Amino acid sequence: MTFGVRQVLPWAVAGVAGATAVLARSRYERNHFVTEEVTIASRKLAREWTAVFLSDLHDKQFGEENRQLVEEIRQIEPDLILIGGDTMVAKEKLADLTVTRTLMEQLSQIKNCRIFYGNGNHEQRLCREWETYGTMYREFLHILRECGICYLSDRTLHVGEDLAISGLNIDQPYYRDFSPAKMSERYVKYHLGEADPRRFEILLAHSPLFFDAYAQWGADLALCGHFHGGTIRLPYLGGVMTPQFQFFRKCCAGTFEENGHTMVVSRGLGTHSINLRLGNRPQLIVLKLKQQIGE
Repeated sequence: MTFGVRQVLPWAVAGVAGATAVLARSRYERNHFVTEEVTIASRKLAREWTAVFLSDLHDKQFGEENRQLVEEIRQIEPDLILIGGDTMVAKEKLADLTVTRTLMEQLSQIKNCRIFYGNGNHEQRLCREWETYGTMYREFLHILRECGICYLSDRTLHVGEDLAISGLNIDQPYYRDFSPAKMSERYVKYHLGEADPRRFEILLAHSPLFFDAYAQWGADLALCGHFHGGTIRLPYLGGVMTPQFQFFRKCCAGTFEENGHTMVVSRGLGTHSINLRLGNRPQLIVLKLKQQIGE
C-alpha cells in the first residue's frame, strides 16, 4: 500500500501543529508557578506555624530576579521559609550561583521570617567534586552566611518551643538513577543523631524514595523534591518520568501519610536535564502546621 503526498500532508501538518501546541503549553507551565496549601495537625505543636517550602529551582527565574516568586512568598507572611535544595544546576562541569545569590538576598529581607536551607544532590555535587567546581561550594556557604540563612547540613536546630528542623545529606549511592542504595533508620540516625520525640520534627531530605527510613527515625514531616513532579503528569497515573528516567514513580509529587507521619513531595520550581512540564506546573507549597486538639 502506498500513500500519496495529498494523503500524508494532512497528517504531517496535524503532527507539527500538535507538537507546537505541546511545546507552547510546556513553555507556559514552566513560566507560571502555582501556590498550593497543605495543612498538617499534630499534638506536638504548641502554636500555629506558616511555612513556605520551595525546592528544585535550578536557576529558574519568575520575573526579573525572581521578583514574582519573592513577592508571592512575601504576601504569604510565613514564619519559616524551608528550602529543599537544588537551587542551582551543577552538571557537566557547569554551575553558576548568580540566581541563588539574588534569591537568598531577597528572601532574607522578608520580615519576621527565618530561613532554613537543606542540601539537594546539586549542592552536594559542588562540595564532593571540588576539583571540578573549585571554590564554588565555599562561595555558596558564604552566600548563606551573609544572608543569615540557617544551613542544615546534617544538622538539627530547635525553633520555638515545639519545632525541630533537620537537614539530611544523602550520599551519592542513594541518588543512583536505576539502582539506588536502600536507606535505613540507622543511616538517618548516623547523620543526624536521635530525633527529639517531644518536638514536631521537620526533615529536609531531598529524595522521596526513603519515606520509611525518615518516618522510622522520627520525622513527623519529611519535605522532599528531586523528581520534578514526574515531568508530565497524567490523570490517575501521576508523574510519567523523573529526570533520572525512572517511570511512574508514585512518590513524584503529593502528600503521603504513614502511621502518623507525613511526607510532602514538591513538584519543584525549575527544570534542567528535561526542559519540559505538562500537567505539572511549578509549585510553591504553603504548610499550615496546626495544633491538634482532641482525637
